[in-house]
Amino acid sequence: MALLFISDQTRVDAWRDQLAHEIPNLDLRMLSDYGNKEDIEYALVWQPPKGFLRSLPNLKVIFSLGAGIDHLASDPELPNDVPIVRMVDPSLTSGMTEYVVMSVLNHHKSMRLYRDQQSQKEWAPHVPPVTWDRRVGIMGMGVLGSDAAGKLSYLGFDVAGWSRTHRERPGIKTFAGTEQLDDFLSQTEILVCLLPLTEETTDILNTDLFAKLPKGASIINAARGGHLIEEDLLTALDSGHLSEATLDVFKSEPLDKNHPFWLHPKITVTPHAASFTHPSSSVRLIAEGMRRFENDEPLLNVVDMKRGY
Repeated sequence: MALLFISDQTRVDAWRDQLAHEIPNLDLRMLSDYGNKEDIEYALVWQPPKGFLRSLPNLKVIFSLGAGIDHLASDPELPNDVPIVRMVDPSLTSGMTEYVVMSVLNHHKSMRLYRDQQSQKEWAPHVPPVTWDRRVGIMGMGVLGSDAAGKLSYLGFDVAGWSRTHRERPGIKTFAGTEQLDDFLSQTEILVCLLPLTEETTDILNTDLFAKLPKGASIINAARGGHLIEEDLLTALDSGHLSEATLDVFKSEPLDKNHPFWLHPKITVTPHAASFTHPSSSVRLIAEGMRRFENDEPLLNVVDMKRGY
């Protein structure tokens, strides 16, 4: 039983060790030395070469190394008869929630302004509202968005969530569909994007959306760079309608050294580092998925490719 692993070369050793520990006698193959393609029955991948997965004649299941599957959906030759399992791992969820909570608190407590003031040796306190008067809106109420919303609500923030279809979440105001998007935006002071990237959500963070937010609102994008029209964000920040943005993802990565985001005074850039898939936690999910398939049991977290998540 061979598993093909495709990811950043720097992470191979950690994954090899954990997979060997969790799945004894596993035949682990790398893209650089995959041997006979007919042997490969499972694939654990991040950004595989387009068309390569279709060339594996006995492939049974594709496991995504990340929560998102746009790196697979963008492959026009992706095999349509092989189930794709997205990563739903506690370490990945926890890491994303940590990033979102940190970023929301930074916006809420004016930390960007304090960093600017420190460079100027300026002493000027900024009094934030109490958390229950600070309205945080999360776009995308799946596993990641729901967990972040719950933690922010626990801290006392007034949290709302928006998703394509209606989702009930205890203690969270929820909105759904295009017909409720404007209401959601009108009451959001800190907007967090955790949406999956689909045809419907591509470029959703744009001038029209920004205009529906209250003046002085801020943006946190930890989902995908394809959600944001970058020029529209710069315009909204420079006009003063938006106060700041924290961005972890970009249309082109790594971010070009000449990109205006780097030095913009109202933008905080992080290098797609909001959360990582940790093999010590995630390999158990891979092993369970393989066991389920071999025993003709239903796979968990299978992607609906028509919906894109």
